[in-house]
Amino acid sequence: MKRRQFIKRAATVAAATGAVTASSLPAPAISQGLMKWRMQTTWPKNFPGLGTGANKLAEFISRASGGKLTVEVFGGGEIVPPFETMDAVASGTIEMGHGAPYYWKGKIPATQFIASIPFGLNAQEQNAWIQFGGGQELADKVYKELGCKFFASGNTGVQAGGWFNKEINSLEDYKGLKMRIPGLGGEVVKAAGGNVVNLPGGEIPPALQSGAIDATEWVGPYNDLAFGLYKSAKFYYYPGWHEPATLLDNFVNLETWEALSDDLKAVVTAANAYANSYVLNEFVAKNNGALNTLVSEHGVILKKFPDDVLNALGTLAGTVIGDLASADSLSREVMDSIVTFRKQAIAYAKVSEQAFYNARGLPFKWAD
Repeated sequence: MKRRQFIKRAATVAAATGAVTASSLPAPAISQGLMKWRMQTTWPKNFPGLGTGANKLAEFISRASGGKLTVEVFGGGEIVPPFETMDAVASGTIEMGHGAPYYWKGKIPATQFIASIPFGLNAQEQNAWIQFGGGQELADKVYKELGCKFFASGNTGVQAGGWFNKEINSLEDYKGLKMRIPGLGGEVVKAAGGNVVNLPGGEIPPALQSGAIDATEWVGPYNDLAFGLYKSAKFYYYPGWHEPATLLDNFVNLETWEALSDDLKAVVTAANAYANSYVLNEFVAKNNGALNTLVSEHGVILKKFPDDVLNALGTLAGTVIGDLASADSLSREVMDSIVTFRKQAIAYAKVSEQAFYNARGLPFKWAD
């Protein structure tokens, strides 16, 4: 009996000792060095094209790193208000953000030139400028001022001209117009006499429905259909002179980025290259079907801006952009680089893309 009591007590002590020992040991080696980042977007959670592009970015990083770096995605407002995402990343509250560069123009004006320039570069040209025209280096220089590392992480392509509750027949029609339009396009509309409002995506539909704004641009048919903007405005204008291509940005806290190992830096870089292509391809694939739905099922009135309006906007844009670029040296440096690249792109497009589009639009019979 004494022997049995001894064995029982010994087993109890051993179990207790083992529990203490196990709890005091370091975690298994396989979990060492694993990191988890949080990324907030400026977009509504899982929003088509924009939000889903951010999701693809996070998925790529998590898988390609073999789980060494995982990224959890939060929609705009889930951690901080959408337009405070940059502050949250710069301060280290979160590691990563996703949005559009012109959202940060109040902090560093040069960001709006990186996002999109009225009558500027298309998506293909913009990506080429980033990769081969010195754009990446300039963007890194700009974002370093914000305490972040910059990545091009999506592109909308040529956007729609916007939703209006009245027809635009002359530049005079912009006077007094309350319009949601960000970036340099907004500065041009303001110069034309419009009252410009900058709202995050999720606030646009109720503002248009309530009459707080008279007009808005968002992205293009795919996103605009998802937001139901056709319910509150009947005229849908094209082309998107204000944003011929809009670059989306992924930004990482600079200290966090610099502390990454080289292999994880390569993973994040590759993930953004993938997301940049994925988002643009999704818009190209889905905009046409969405436009057909807007027109055929919802009775949207599709209208082209008159040429004289476009010409007047283009002339005004040249003056406005030039003045803004001259306001600070960093904006001037970015703008000068884009202007140089734009001249070369226009010259070649005349005998390449533009010439082909003209040829493809001829009324010959082609494959059914």
